[in-house]
Amino acid sequence: MSLEIARKVLEIEARALAELVDRLDQSFNQALEILFSCRGRVVVTGMGKSGLIGQKISATFSSTGTPSFFLHPAEALHGDLGSLVRNDVLVALSYGGETEELLRLLETVKRLAIPLITLTGNKNSTLAVASDAVIDVGIRQEACPLGLAPTASTTAMLAMGDALAMALLEKRGFKEEEYAALHPAGRLGVKLRRVENVMQTGDQVPSVEPRTRMPDVIYEMSKKGLGIAAVVEDGDRLVGIISDGDLRRFFQREGNRALSLTAGDCMTREPTTIGRGELATRALNLMEARKITSLLVVDPAGRLEGVVHIHDLWETQMF
Repeated sequence: MSLEIARKVLEIEARALAELVDRLDQSFNQALEILFSCRGRVVVTGMGKSGLIGQKISATFSSTGTPSFFLHPAEALHGDLGSLVRNDVLVALSYGGETEELLRLLETVKRLAIPLITLTGNKNSTLAVASDAVIDVGIRQEACPLGLAPTASTTAMLAMGDALAMALLEKRGFKEEEYAALHPAGRLGVKLRRVENVMQTGDQVPSVEPRTRMPDVIYEMSKKGLGIAAVVEDGDRLVGIISDGDLRRFFQREGNRALSLTAGDCMTREPTTIGRGELATRALNLMEARKITSLLVVDPAGRLEGVVHIHDLWETQMF
């Protein structure tokens, strides 16, 4: 019985979302343009369950490059109205569109000429009529067996809020790098760390010159323990790389004669490299694609700046 109810809830909510897709129209684009043109903050408001959904929508705006905060309408009526200023945009969530606390905000909203976007299931409501853009999030039925608890309606509001935030993200040209800057901590922060945050530098980087004899190359590789040696000229200009695999193949082919050769004789030219500003996840993807365990980090002029080893990525718990 419980599983049957659960399936029905999910089916009702899934259907509610599917029906929103067919209902998207110019009103959505109108709301998006208002948000895109906002020179202040996107203020989200709503009472009860709609307010909880509004808090999440506001957080999504903020985390994707649109300054936003949640304003509780009851608190606004007791002093927090000062949070609203000209150039803000107000996004109101009210399924019925007649929430008293929200309607009492209208006077201030109009006085400050703040554009109002409403997500509602009643396009003829007082709140909708007073709005600059109205997005229909109406549903056929709630998923609650009693038909009382907001379920499908709040799911529809949340999904539409996500749709607005993602469309706005795309319209702004918001990039991974900007997202990383707003998420420095937690699992997302780890996944979006840059190469410069995980690479090894200075004396930790195994490096030799083209004229370095192979016994000394092997010593440098063994001492640094990264399975490679960068070959540089003029102090830091990268010209090649020698890996453990290169050493094995060279000694199999040349035997002891290999010990009389130099790094320049044995190196692989034009090694795979990455810039320090790239995401660490890109470094991992390159390693997996090339089947290598270390990646040299260079600046735009090809000067060696560091090395990132797959163990460095493991230590950041990227996996």
